[in-house]
Amino acid sequence: MNCECEGRENDKKMEEILSKYKQDKSNLIQILNEVQEVYGYIPKSAQLSISEHLGLTMAEIYGVITFYSRFSLKPKGKYNVSVCLGTACFVKGSEKILDKLKEKLGIDVGQTTPDGKFSIEATRCIGACGLAPVFTVNDEVYGKATPELLDKVIDEYMAKED
Repeated sequence: MNCECEGRENDKKMEEILSKYKQDKSNLIQILNEVQEVYGYIPKSAQLSISEHLGLTMAEIYGVITFYSRFSLKPKGKYNVSVCLGTACFVKGSEKILDKLKEKLGIDVGQTTPDGKFSIEATRCIGACGLAPVFTVNDEVYGKATPELLDKVIDEYMAKED
């Protein structure tokens, strides 16, 4: 697919999203949530479209995106691996799990592997303290985690044919 065609497809997606919302600043979070769901992050072109639709400055939109950890300015990997560093998880060894993940994938927190398959996030409490330490792959939660469990799970995802 050439870039020009892809650009039109993205424009169409944004038009569809924005057409659902009145031109009211109070719709910003809902629009950002939907853009994040559709694209996996919030591209600059989408920010510009939202800015024009809602009459907000790019700085205002950027401020909201960077305030909430749910939103991302960079594409994430197909498998987004998050390690909880909340108090319960941290005390039970989640830092060792994060270190193992960074070593195994060869990237740091906030980065994506060159093949686009994996990205790493460090998160705060995800509300699964009884299962601490915890990591997630996309929406799948892995509790009572160890570096060995992480190693096994990542190997399974690496082996998947996409």
